[in-house]
Amino acid sequence: MTDFFAVLPEQLKRLAECAPFPVYVVGGSVRDHLCGLSSRAIPDYDVCAPVLPDKMISLLEKQNFRVKNVYKNTGTLKIVDCDGVPYEFSCFRSDKYIRGEHTPCEIFFTDDILLDATRRDFTCNAVYYDVKAQRFLDPLGGIADIRAKKMRTVKDASLVFSEDGLRLMRLARQAAQLGFIPTRECVEQARAHAALIDDVHPQRIFAELRALLVADEKFSLPYSHYDGLKILEETLVFPRILPELWEGKDLKQRADFHDHDVLEHSLRCVKYIECDETLRLAALLHDVGKIPCLKEQGNCHNHETVGLPIAEKVLLRLQAPAKQTEKVLFLIAEHMYDMNAKTREGKLRRYLVERAAQIDDILSLKQADYSACKDDLSPAPTLVRWKALLEQMKREGVPFTQKELSVNGAELIKEGILPAEVSKVLHALLLDCATTPALNRNSRLISHAKHIYSKKLYETTERRPHHDEKH
Repeated sequence: MTDFFAVLPEQLKRLAECAPFPVYVVGGSVRDHLCGLSSRAIPDYDVCAPVLPDKMISLLEKQNFRVKNVYKNTGTLKIVDCDGVPYEFSCFRSDKYIRGEHTPCEIFFTDDILLDATRRDFTCNAVYYDVKAQRFLDPLGGIADIRAKKMRTVKDASLVFSEDGLRLMRLARQAAQLGFIPTRECVEQARAHAALIDDVHPQRIFAELRALLVADEKFSLPYSHYDGLKILEETLVFPRILPELWEGKDLKQRADFHDHDVLEHSLRCVKYIECDETLRLAALLHDVGKIPCLKEQGNCHNHETVGLPIAEKVLLRLQAPAKQTEKVLFLIAEHMYDMNAKTREGKLRRYLVERAAQIDDILSLKQADYSACKDDLSPAPTLVRWKALLEQMKREGVPFTQKELSVNGAELIKEGILPAEVSKVLHALLLDCATTPALNRNSRLISHAKHIYSKKLYETTERRPHHDEKH
């Protein structure tokens, strides 16, 4: 393992050398180094010292650090060195919480490293590195827990979770990112205090959930994001943050199509889909409509449509960004199209052109959905069919964008088509070229455009084929 001192920024080393008190690095960067894990992301350096903010600010300014933000109540500073490396500095302190609330109600500054360590969450995050002395300080046995890949609380787990409900999410997210296993006490007390997640602001919950969904990416740990979701399930935090999906637990599906209940199928869909936050959010919610469908009508017919308002409600509650919500809802709406691979080829060609920009995402969800049914990682039949047809269409010279058409808007306007209608006519031409690639010649397109325009054919849309309601 590389010496930790060697990887620290030079500015931080100089700061510690000049300080009349010990300067420590603590938290994630220390833990990750001791794990032997390296991330592609820029390290997060949390720095602390047994000193009050004013004294630290004076030292920082002398050493060419820029203090961006000062939070005197918590003794926290956001700082940047002259090389642009960001840090968060905190004074040694001890916190007092109102049950479950994320922000402490009282803060006491101290010079006792043990008090500072026991105000943190897990022992793996409470190992300190004295930069000047070039040595680790381990007041709570965190190094042994790191080596054992264990998530253990810094004090009685009941106290740790009762102090801050967000730690319920942090337990699952950090365990997933690191490939650690929570102790039995951690799991039991997280379950006992699961209701405290109700007091945490939805934005904070969603931020942790988003990080958990891509937890495998941080240190390239296959399927660890799925393990994190299972921790949320085991601790009973899941039903409090996603009650709509939790109703799918133990809700059986047709055994000839599925090995898992609706909830587990959804989790495995997240497991198998590629590492993309929005795709995984769509995978998590893609079948939420099955729950009312199965309960009310005994089958899953039209569940993708039924699920849209439910998924939208979930994302609104979590305060997901509007663009992300739009994409998730789009993918949910599309995930059943041609599920039985029997859609007429002409209709499918038009669909593939119309959805060209989103096809990769739709196929990713379809493949994960297929794999999650029976843990079958072989190519989904729909995937095989669509990819073969897409290759054939490319060989035939099918245009997939209006720019690839052999006619442009200016030419159509010259032929008497109103500017306001040009985009619609071009779209109609594009779809017709999907089934008749030879149509994509300038003179033929102009003639066809006039026909479309005169008959107002661009105002009609084809009704999609029914989905396979058995799925």
